[in-house]
Amino acid sequence: MYTRPIQLSDVRYNAATQSFEATVTVYDKTTQRTYACAINAPISMSFEQASEGLTRQALRRHTHRGGMSSAPSDVFAKPRAPQTTFDPVRWLETLIRRPEQRSAA
Repeated sequence: MYTRPIQLSDVRYNAATQSFEATVTVYDKTTQRTYACAINAPISMSFEQASEGLTRQALRRHTHRGGMSSAPSDVFAKPRAPQTTFDPVRWLETLIRRPEQRSAA
């Protein structure tokens, strides 16, 4: 049986909505996804109970792929196309050599 490692971050109590909130990261075999979770609960709830509820919500969302989540992109930067330098003299020469592009005098 494979168990998914879980990481809770920024656990806090929101008094305005009377809920515990956290960002929960679920590490799967090949990926990791982070979910913003919140559970309605009184402030007197123990941290263990709150973390269990937040974990359960994140696992449910991870299993059913419901709601919004974030996944990290590639760690390495993708190579960019080489940049050409701008030569103003050459640009002006190409403008002068095109008589059909001149404005009316």
